[in-house]
Amino acid sequence: MRTAENWPVAANMLSFGATAADGTPNLDAPAESWQAQLQQVADLGFTHVDPTDAWLSIGELTDSRFGDLLGVLTETGLTVPSVSTTRRSVVDTRHGDDYLRLGHAIIDRAPELGAEVVSFGFMQALTPAQQRALWFWLADGHHDDVDDTATYALAVSRIQELADHARDVGVQVSLEMYEDTYLGTPDLAVRFAHDVGRDNVGLNPDLGNLVRLHRPIEDIPTMFEKVLPLTNFWHIKNYTRDEDPATGSYATHPTPLVQGVVNYRAVIRRALELGFEGVFVCEHYGSDSLGVAALNRDYIREVLRGAGR
Repeated sequence: MRTAENWPVAANMLSFGATAADGTPNLDAPAESWQAQLQQVADLGFTHVDPTDAWLSIGELTDSRFGDLLGVLTETGLTVPSVSTTRRSVVDTRHGDDYLRLGHAIIDRAPELGAEVVSFGFMQALTPAQQRALWFWLADGHHDDVDDTATYALAVSRIQELADHARDVGVQVSLEMYEDTYLGTPDLAVRFAHDVGRDNVGLNPDLGNLVRLHRPIEDIPTMFEKVLPLTNFWHIKNYTRDEDPATGSYATHPTPLVQGVVNYRAVIRRALELGFEGVFVCEHYGSDSLGVAALNRDYIREVLRGAGR
């Protein structure tokens, strides 16, 4: 059984972006650049890291370069319990076939990394309006057409294909919740997971993606109660949230787990009651994202200890 001390609580590499310090894309940057970034994670006391493809697209590395990455991870003392994909929907009308191929490539490399789970989602590239916004979630982004039965069926079949491959190599698949996609509400996410119907597929209840929206949302504890029974992996972050019914205005802002509107002490304990044993990946936007992730890691371990783990 996992304990508070050995539970994989990973840093997400989103805070470094997709380029080295000199602007070189990470795919083309030397291994020394990767090491400099990963060392910052290790220096904060992390022993686990999620090398999201928004940082470095593992599926696009040559065998030699992948070997370099394995070497850097060893040198920095970091292990990889999970790999997350970002904005690479397998039903993207222009790039879906390529993203499906890359998904298979990541799954093939997951066991060598030591990863137990790969996370997929249906969010797509940021729109120009999202790129201009102070926070990208304040502008409208891609919408999956939930009434397009043909594309929905394609989405289900492609996740099934990835899941069957993942099962063959001993890896789980998790589906990241994100607004206006096939996983955009708890009910939609549960429906989609059931339609996929694979025992190695679960949900990534990244409800911070919904809490931060400047629009009405479902009651937060109710949302978690719907998705936690299917949760096998967790991008975890928190936000303040204020609503003014007199004006219809909203205000949200990223915040450490302990300070936001989601009571993660209660939510994590409920997840444990339901049998959750998956990886936590700490995310945060703005300010010192990596530093906040370290605070969140310590908070999660404290909550786990309090729950008797």
